[in-house]
Amino acid sequence: MAFDGIVIANLTRDIKEKLEGGKISKIAQPEKDELLITVKNSGETLRLSLSANASLPLVYFTGSNRPGPLTAPNFCMLLRKHIGTGRILKVSQPGLERIIQFDIEHLDEMGDLCRKRLIIELMGKHSNIIFCREDGTILDSIKHVSAQVSSVREVLPGRPYFIPHTVDKADPLAITEDAFSSLMAESPLPVQKALYQRLTGLSPIIGTEICHMASIDGDRPASELSGMELTHLYRMFSLLMEDVREGRFTPNIVYEDSIPAEFAAVPLTCFEGSRYQARTFDSISALLETYYSEKSVITRIRQKSADLRRIVQTALERNYKKYDLQQKQLKDTEKRDKFRIYGELLNTYGYQLSGGETEITCLDYYAGKDVKIPLDPQLSPQENAQKYFARYNKLKRTCEAMTELTLETKKEIDHLESISAALDIAVKEEDLVQIREELMEFGFIRKRPQGGKKPKITSRPYHYVSSDGFDIYVGKNNYQNEEVTFKLADGGDWWFHAKGIPGSHVVVKTGGRELPDRTFEEAGALAAWYSRGRDSEKVEIDYIQRKHVKKSAGGAPGFVIYHTNYSLMAVPGINVKEL
Repeated sequence: MAFDGIVIANLTRDIKEKLEGGKISKIAQPEKDELLITVKNSGETLRLSLSANASLPLVYFTGSNRPGPLTAPNFCMLLRKHIGTGRILKVSQPGLERIIQFDIEHLDEMGDLCRKRLIIELMGKHSNIIFCREDGTILDSIKHVSAQVSSVREVLPGRPYFIPHTVDKADPLAITEDAFSSLMAESPLPVQKALYQRLTGLSPIIGTEICHMASIDGDRPASELSGMELTHLYRMFSLLMEDVREGRFTPNIVYEDSIPAEFAAVPLTCFEGSRYQARTFDSISALLETYYSEKSVITRIRQKSADLRRIVQTALERNYKKYDLQQKQLKDTEKRDKFRIYGELLNTYGYQLSGGETEITCLDYYAGKDVKIPLDPQLSPQENAQKYFARYNKLKRTCEAMTELTLETKKEIDHLESISAALDIAVKEEDLVQIREELMEFGFIRKRPQGGKKPKITSRPYHYVSSDGFDIYVGKNNYQNEEVTFKLADGGDWWFHAKGIPGSHVVVKTGGRELPDRTFEEAGALAAWYSRGRDSEKVEIDYIQRKHVKKSAGGAPGFVIYHTNYSLMAVPGINVKEL
């Protein structure tokens, strides 16, 4: 997350355009470290959320109204008293600091015009909202910071406000090329790290982006850069800073495998490859609302699915161990035929023994060579032969039983891995309902009491449309795989699945038409994406007409068999429109 000085600059510009000259109509404090300020400006009502939460400091415009407590906190009451009907004169950011300042004009008790300053510092765990007089004297803050808490700066009523500078950093908006080159040349840190540790307001991702723009390895020590490289690095850096000064921002979120990975107020070209997609926004506020709401959904889904993942993983580990043991026991039975041959040879050559021998050497007429057969000297040749036949029969019975058990264990492993893959692609809470039902049905979790109410199934398969207008359906779990293959698909439709790994069934509805190559490629890419191979560069995909796909006899839902299929190599991705 790049909530840095550049994002703050973009926020400041947006707030400045919308709120300067506006009149405050309402101030609420819905949380202990959050303010919601309503401003009317040019006939428009806007709500600005200011959060000094230590784990998630934010400033953004919001369309939703969050009511405060019945009794307003002291800080909120103070703001209402002084600036409850004030006018916002100026919105500014000092340098490229992670600070936004609001200069507000209001009438005091005597009816005279006064000015106050509301400051929000977006500095991680040190975030705060501070209310000051025009001369910088602190009136109050949403968080009090005493000398016992911080030796750098006290944030208490009556204390002077100043921006703490715990690390000597240069202002990136004012630094000259000579000063920049000296700063880099003197730093033993990697280039990308030197950028954000020596310059105010830059984040690690911006440091990486500048290095990428300059085609310089960000892990190289900055002190090793040549004069030419330093010049080029400064040019790329200055181009970025010029965009910031001129307000040329491009708010965007970079998605990795459809999951929001990073955001910034400038384009992030350092993310390369098919697994990364960038989405731009009209405003930084819209970006922030989208990013954190999507992150919240993903976090919530992971929390909701944690118990299911734990159940599946525990069952998988147990079955892996059981399967390994069964495989070992099965391998031990491979020598059973040797004991049968020993018994037959003893019946053939046993007449040569006089009794008391510990071994016999005779011709193995199966292999055409001599073989030594160990003997129990206390047993007759016939008894030794019977002993070997008994060992053969025991191993034969073990082999038959273990072969069946091994197949059952392998089926259960495949089933559990398919459920695990379904959990990986679940994006909504309703997607988890069918997975939980499947785990109940197959005894992995306790079934609901008899007569218990079944949950309503609202999750449906993904529905895409190819570039050539063909409907494509993708199952999200085993039940939906069965649905798209045996209910939605007709015999002439095409069926796709990642070869040899858990994944979704993908069906293309042909409507009696012939599929173009592009549709085959797009369906294959979907089958690769919704499989365990999505992190691979390419995935082998089996495809075949639906009429040749048969349900596996006695198998779990979604398990099928097919023969004489075609294959293609697909790059995982979603290259089609979702409906």
